[in-house]
Amino acid sequence: MTLLLAAAAGALIGLSLGALGGGGSILAVPVLIYLLDQSPAQATTGSLVVVGLTSLIGAAAAHREGNVLLGRGFVFGLVATGGAVLGAAASSRVPEDLLLAAFAALMLLVGVILAWRQIRHGQDSQSSQDSQDSAAGHAARPALDDPIITFSPTFACQCPRALKVLGTATIVGALTGFLGVGGGFLVVPALLLALALPIEYAAGTSLVVITITSAAALAVRSGSGVQPDWTAVIVLTAVSAAAAVAGARLADRVDTGRLQAAFTVLVLGVAIYTATQALPALA
Repeated sequence: MTLLLAAAAGALIGLSLGALGGGGSILAVPVLIYLLDQSPAQATTGSLVVVGLTSLIGAAAAHREGNVLLGRGFVFGLVATGGAVLGAAASSRVPEDLLLAAFAALMLLVGVILAWRQIRHGQDSQSSQDSQDSAAGHAARPALDDPIITFSPTFACQCPRALKVLGTATIVGALTGFLGVGGGFLVVPALLLALALPIEYAAGTSLVVITITSAAALAVRSGSGVQPDWTAVIVLTAVSAAAAVAGARLADRVDTGRLQAAFTVLVLGVAIYTATQALPALA
């Protein structure tokens, strides 16, 4: 029964990652802790496997749909690996109660941000979707001809933009390494603002970034001696990956606004429950 609940949660994780380019990964840690009885250290390590493999498969599916810019995603992901390594190293030095409390705080923050976006854009969501659909129908795939730093024929640097990318990527990587989350809720806005990606490519490209940062963090954590229950992790990963493929296909065919709204409610509910479990342990 527990594995069936975990499979259902894995489907939600995969759908969110595939259709929305992020968010679902933040559910992996609570699922591993409260449904599959893992410790916080085990859960944040196992989550990297779930998130990394699901994102990899989702990125491949999104690439087949033409919604991924591999070059920009790969570069952003490489920049983010520094933060991922530092975050993963720091997680092994933090007490588990504090680790879970930090995760609960992050989850509450993400839930509030998602809810604020839903409330702010609720009234004009339909007009925004119509505009995006029209743009997607006529816009050509953006060319990779606007580099931030060039060395030939002369050196040139869009330094403010480069610093924005560096700062955002480092934060994303640190969250991935420390808490075992993919950071898609940060990656998508970063790709929109820092790299000026069109919205129709940001979700798919973010999966490339999440794959790279998750792999880097997992490589560091592999030497810590913390081993999750691999059976549970494999089940969760398999269901999540299959759902990510379906989510990537749905992204071009359905209005994801309702999925985002339902996901916001779910994140807030899980965040509140996680906080009620984590905070008393610190007292």
